Amino acid sequence: MDTCIEKIRTICADLLAKGKVQKVIGFAEGSIPMASRPIAVTSKEDVAKLVFNATCGLNLANYVSDVLPKEGKIAVTAKGCDSRNLVTHMVENQVSRDQLYIIGVPCTGMVDKRKIAALFEDEITDFIEDGDTLTIVSPQKKEKVSKKDVLRHNCRVCTHRNPVVFDVMAAEPVEEQSLDQPFADVDHIAAMDPAARWAHFQELTKNCIRCYACRNACPLCYCPTCFVDESSPQWVGKGQDKTDINTFHFLRAFHCAGRCTDCGACVEACPMGINVRDFTRKLNKDALELFGWEAGLDMEKRPPLDVYSPDDPNDFIK
Repeated sequence: MDTCIEKIRTICADLLAKGKVQKVIGFAEGSIPMASRPIAVTSKEDVAKLVFNATCGLNLANYVSDVLPKEGKIAVTAKGCDSRNLVTHMVENQVSRDQLYIIGVPCTGMVDKRKIAALFEDEITDFIEDGDTLTIVSPQKKEKVSKKDVLRHNCRVCTHRNPVVFDVMAAEPVEEQSLDQPFADVDHIAAMDPAARWAHFQELTKNCIRCYACRNACPLCYCPTCFVDESSPQWVGKGQDKTDINTFHFLRAFHCAGRCTDCGACVEACPMGINVRDFTRKLNKDALELFGWEAGLDMEKRPPLDVYSPDDPNDFIK
């Protein structure tokens, strides 16, 4: 990973020094261990702040349109899911390809920070990544764990670890995963009877505090006014009524249908540890099975729910 970091820094320093881009969107160390944060770098001297490791779980595509200059380009470091969301932004006319210099970063997965924190009874003071071995330190103990044992679920089932679009790669591509049952979690919920499924989602949202961190972290949620903030008409209430909470989550999921890359940024951002992906995973499976569609793989095609074709499946019409 150190080699990858140095390559990213070298590429970015060269781009900024030669004026090929006006700024670079990447990751920097946070104020506490395992808290990598997005950063915009505008000078060659600041590229030393850039990092990339298994804690860089947010999706940088979420920040691109906010920092685009009126003229010129920006660079962005992009793992597989980031690049797929950049493709979606291009398809949906949020950004054009010639405004971006994409630094592709092959990814072997991001760690589940809550799973790591659960291994300790006190505060984690250091996090060191060395290949597949993670060393985590607290005042009471020092523990080594295998990265694959603490990966986020979306990374364990990811089949697009390499960027799908890039101008330069920061490392050699990694081997893609091939899964026999990529949607085992969806099948588990689908096997429940209706009452049990409803109970599952009621339990899932019971601790939601309506902070909208999942929406704010999602690179697909770029509407100028979100439906939850609309007041004329008001689509959903502002309080903690359970119906309003469910309405927010269900409608947000449907807005992501056929567009979600399962990057996991929503789960990463949730302060209550809610597995928001349970709302979107079924829609991803349906898009694949009904339309042969995975989001963000083709800059020439629009999402299936964004277009009409006479060949669209219509078995659902009764």
